[in-house]
Amino acid sequence: MSTLERRYLQELIIDELGVPPEFDAAAEVEARIGFLVERLKSSSTKALVLGISGGVDSSTTGRLCQLAAERVRAAGGEATFVAMRLPYGVQADEADAQRALAFIQPDETLTVDVKPASDAMLDSVKNSGVDFQGREDFLHGNIKARQRMIAQYAVAGAHRGLVVGTDHAAEAVMGFFTKYGDGACDLTPLSGLTKRRVRAVATELGAPDAVVHKVPTADLESESPGLPDEQAFGITYEDIDDFLEGKDVSDKAYETIISWHRRTVHKRAVPTPFTR
Repeated sequence: MSTLERRYLQELIIDELGVPPEFDAAAEVEARIGFLVERLKSSSTKALVLGISGGVDSSTTGRLCQLAAERVRAAGGEATFVAMRLPYGVQADEADAQRALAFIQPDETLTVDVKPASDAMLDSVKNSGVDFQGREDFLHGNIKARQRMIAQYAVAGAHRGLVVGTDHAAEAVMGFFTKYGDGACDLTPLSGLTKRRVRAVATELGAPDAVVHKVPTADLESESPGLPDEQAFGITYEDIDDFLEGKDVSDKAYETIISWHRRTVHKRAVPTPFTR
């Protein structure tokens, strides 16, 4: 691939994911709170619901949701932000989640243990006789993610609300989310942000350093709990952010990002329609 072709493909992906060339954290905070306020008003819904893990993505999104709900109420409207803890049994990083909740200051916090439902579904599928081909733990992790979204939609339905997701450009380009799990939501207020820009927004919102710089993990697989995202990728978020912000990256980083992006097209276009 020539340098020109390589640059063209990079720019196509940047445009696809809506990453702007310029960034101002304060302006992004205002724009994204405004987005949430507008969606609440235009949809005539009364609540925002979000799962809180303790990482910077859910912490940032949660604080934006809380500020949006407060803004709607200040204008005479009705809005509540419901933060949900969705542990699989006992989460090893529960202290991080509680630190995040202290920062977010949600109107309401609910805890739903997804372990019973996740294990029951895995057992039911196993009893059908399926061969997991050595991928049982990975697929169990996907079940956990989807059970978490089931719980969030149940709560959103009870509150006449919308489910909010935490997806941003750095995760989207890698397809690093579970289809119909954390990828299933109504609103994604972090869209178009790279990971470093999410951290900058969190800092602008007043998040403590321990929240801003918590090592990102998916924490879905029981056999590899707390596996850092970057270890799964084989490159760093700095590499991914540089790529998405139009900077030059190493050949390894470029090829890794392009490979993940190609393999996960189906996750960013759900469902894939039949076309003639």
